[in-house]
Amino acid sequence: MLVFGLAALVAGLVVGQFELVGVGVFLLSVPPLSALTVLGAGSRVVQSRLVRPPHVQAGQSARVLLRVGNSSSVWPVPSVSLADAVPVRLGEEPRFDVGHLSARAVRDVGYLVQPQVRGRYPIGPLRVVIGDPLGCVRVSRDVDAPASLLVTPRALPLSPVEVRGGPQGEHTPLRSSAGIGEQDPVPREYQHGDELRRVHWRSTAKHGELMVRRDEQHQREHSVLLVDTRTGAHRGEQAESSLETAVTTAASVAVRCLQDGHDLDLYGADGPLPVSGASGILDGLAVAEASDAPHLMPAISALGSGRGPSPGLVTAVLGAISPEEADALARTGHEARKVAVLCTGAAWSSGEALHGAERVLTASGWHVLLLSHPDRLPQLWRAAGEGLLTAAAPRVFTEGPL
Repeated sequence: MLVFGLAALVAGLVVGQFELVGVGVFLLSVPPLSALTVLGAGSRVVQSRLVRPPHVQAGQSARVLLRVGNSSSVWPVPSVSLADAVPVRLGEEPRFDVGHLSARAVRDVGYLVQPQVRGRYPIGPLRVVIGDPLGCVRVSRDVDAPASLLVTPRALPLSPVEVRGGPQGEHTPLRSSAGIGEQDPVPREYQHGDELRRVHWRSTAKHGELMVRRDEQHQREHSVLLVDTRTGAHRGEQAESSLETAVTTAASVAVRCLQDGHDLDLYGADGPLPVSGASGILDGLAVAEASDAPHLMPAISALGSGRGPSPGLVTAVLGAISPEEADALARTGHEARKVAVLCTGAAWSSGEALHGAERVLTASGWHVLLLSHPDRLPQLWRAAGEGLLTAAAPRVFTEGPL
């Protein structure tokens, strides 16, 4: 308009056509007048954002709810459009045409995101674009700070695994002898419903009232889990990478162990990882970065020199490992029941390297699962659990049809 208005004004003056001059003046005046309609409009637009839920597992959907409004009780906002910034992994930038916002008006919009890869994703900032009714002037403004969406690895449902010959978890446990013998009883007062065979007569005579032995105390089972998070040990991109397969497997096994009431030690390629309940493990693995460690020997050494009670179950989730690493891993675990998950899509130099690691581990008492995709894990884990239950000789479990 400015260009054509200036051209019409000059041409009208040159040829003496005052009607053309009038057209030029009109065209030159429209953009400044339009700019007045959006003056200060950006500061009148307010917004709020809600990500629901703020934590999801990979593959699940989260809804982002946006509310925009005009804070002025007098002045409208002519034309509003929105664009919310999201990472490339979450898809294209969502855009909305809100239109005219009268005084104190409010509009709600929303969209879904379905992340396929774990991580912490920023949602936002929200870009508000305000235009005048004629489309001559446009004002763009970012109006908020990004929100956060935490995407945890999937925790696939796994069957319980027999560890020491009884049912899993708190219903099996090794029982401690402290406080239940005749020489060192830990009695309590008799309560209605207690069995008479639990009455401790020596303490009853001493205290002058019925005393019974306390319930036998349970000793929690102990499990150890190693996940290979080295960049160089894996291959593939995003959700299809073998690293994501390994992390999903580790998350599933860790949650299964905690559900069974086990104490759990978790190790990554760079050493111990924090364990604070199932949700804490998933949150930690969600933001765990790939390691630049050249080999897995320090983690294997930490695995074999763990303090505390000897583990009943040792699980190693591995990318491509060297023969030396396979030999070192073969010497760990001692009397524990041991399961190694080898990611077949990892950066193995050849098929023979994969089978060589498989042979070394099975020869030293490891049950080996060859896993190409996380969805195959429940099937393989169930088969391995049956092998552990029957105390069968170590063997290799390969994938069958889903």
